Amino acid sequence: MDVSLTLWALTIAGLCALIAADFVIGRTPHDVSLREAGIWTGVWVALAALFGLGLYLFGGGQPAGEFFAGYITEKSLSVDNLFVFVLIMGKFAVPSRYQQRVLLVGVLIALVLRAVFIAAGATVIASFSWVFFLFGAFLIWTAWKLVKEARADEEEAEFEENRLLKAVERRVPSTDRYHGTALFVRENGRRLMTPMLVVMLAIGTTDVLFALDSIPAIFGLTQDPYIVFTANAFALMGLRQLYFLIGGLLKKLVHLSYGLSVILGFIGVKLVLHALHEAGVHVPEISIPVSLGVIGSVLTVTTVTSLMASRRQEAAAEEERQRQTVDV
Repeated sequence: MDVSLTLWALTIAGLCALIAADFVIGRTPHDVSLREAGIWTGVWVALAALFGLGLYLFGGGQPAGEFFAGYITEKSLSVDNLFVFVLIMGKFAVPSRYQQRVLLVGVLIALVLRAVFIAAGATVIASFSWVFFLFGAFLIWTAWKLVKEARADEEEAEFEENRLLKAVERRVPSTDRYHGTALFVRENGRRLMTPMLVVMLAIGTTDVLFALDSIPAIFGLTQDPYIVFTANAFALMGLRQLYFLIGGLLKKLVHLSYGLSVILGFIGVKLVLHALHEAGVHVPEISIPVSLGVIGSVLTVTTVTSLMASRRQEAAAEEERQRQTVDV
């Protein structure tokens, strides 16, 4: 898809306007209700759908299909981010009324960092077609790793700070309590950092780890930097509302890792086939409609089986509680 500098500028300006509107809406700290989260999640999904429709009208079915495949993939992978966000909020004991501000700024940091990743990835792909072999192998390895982690009988996960956060906390004087949404305060003549800034950095920089598999995954569906960037932007910009909407359901998505591993493995195979095709080897390539069908089917099956398994676990736990009550 041929994208002019003007279109790039208009798109970025439009996204900035949406982010500014999001800032205005969430400027007053408050506890986000399920109704509010549901409405705004629907708004962000509708905006993504409208953007995809615009691509279809002005660019045709191919870019629109690539956008929707990329958006759905990034959205499903971003749900995995929410598990870590819950851990971060718990570790830093973020008051519920401040969590939306933390997520808003944290996601904005993540979007900027992902834009850098996308620009670097597009440059590498344009110069070296063999990088598709590396991306494909990495995604297949990541898929296998997800399966192993899902099957492992591990204790409850804990968030570990990355080196950047540790360096910031070590070198910048900070307070041990929140001061509203302030990032810095002055106490006894000293300028101190608050936990609010630390947790925002934690959200934003931790997302970089997820970008290591999500960016190669979307490049497996499209090599158009414009579509890659916009799909990532729309997937991330609705993440704050999704956090409050499905926060209570996250523990019920017990098969999510299996579903994500299937999707990443599928895209990894698609990348390897594309790399072989680019190298002159006659192999079938997987089309965007097939990719959309596979991704949608896997997510549907994963969600249904997860909810069924969670219901069985809850029923078994209730049965056990009743039995213990009778024994007593």
